[in-house]
Amino acid sequence: MDPFLFCVHHLDHYPASETDLGLKPASLQGRSVGSDFSGTDGWSMYHGTEVPGFPQHPHRGFETVTVTRQGFIDHADSMSAAARYGRGDVQWLTAGAGVVHAEMFPLLDKDGPNTAELFQLWLNLPRANKMVQPYFTMLWSEEVPVTRLVSDRGTATVTVVAGSFGETKALPPPPNSYAAAAESDVAIWTIQLEAESSVVLPPAGPESVRILYVFGANSLTVDSATIEPNHGAVVDSLREHTIWAAQATEVLVLQGKPIGEPVAQYGPFVMNDRAGIEQAYADYQRTQFGGWPWPTDGPTHGPTPARFAKRPDGSLELPPGSDPIG
Repeated sequence: MDPFLFCVHHLDHYPASETDLGLKPASLQGRSVGSDFSGTDGWSMYHGTEVPGFPQHPHRGFETVTVTRQGFIDHADSMSAAARYGRGDVQWLTAGAGVVHAEMFPLLDKDGPNTAELFQLWLNLPRANKMVQPYFTMLWSEEVPVTRLVSDRGTATVTVVAGSFGETKALPPPPNSYAAAAESDVAIWTIQLEAESSVVLPPAGPESVRILYVFGANSLTVDSATIEPNHGAVVDSLREHTIWAAQATEVLVLQGKPIGEPVAQYGPFVMNDRAGIEQAYADYQRTQFGGWPWPTDGPTHGPTPARFAKRPDGSLELPPGSDPIG
């Protein structure tokens, strides 16, 4: 629902790595290597051929918000930037005028397992910002705001990726993000509920939409209605709702004021009309959005599980409290 375009929840129980952060071809027999979404044995390779993930691909006209929960992601892009993030970190990428990036899931444990879990959200950009310069912000897990609601029955934990929950306010998104404007009323929360715990969701702005998606193992009660696992619901954002879990579960909450503009989407490009899509393809064919400066289509960043972000200017950003990378 506007302003969101797409949401995917990846949960892959990868085995131990067998080669350089990946798997040997013999282990991939029976899969459609290069386009494996089978979920066989509890995992997929996606577009990876040795290391699972998504080798280089372009985007224009929207934003990706990648919320990690388990495992790691190796990012590389056409701006010569790179990052390794995971285990609660969030990468917020405003693709704007165009960027090519890769998102690989390195299997760092040779003894296994290598579970990877993440959400990726596609957030639309309004016409005025579709051609801004691409930019990404790292929201490191140590800094992502969390609020805990403790009752005599159980504790609920709200992780505030975007927007605010009560007095808890999220870290800033990229400067040209749709979420950067307060009137957009964008909120992204993940809520973990212990058995018999509850949370009161406050009203949103008068024009906003709100979506709940239950991804935990058990159902969720919203007022008097039940949402089963792996199902979602649109709720009335104008009033508060009490969500309650008889057994422990988790829910993703997405909220925002609709942009209200025409959406033309084709593959990795999201514009306002067919002419914008055709121009995006022409520009990509002509410029490759800056070209691909990496030796492979799906670069990984070594066997050490150190998180970092290297900016296009070469500067290095580390999570709070991290030791310098040699």
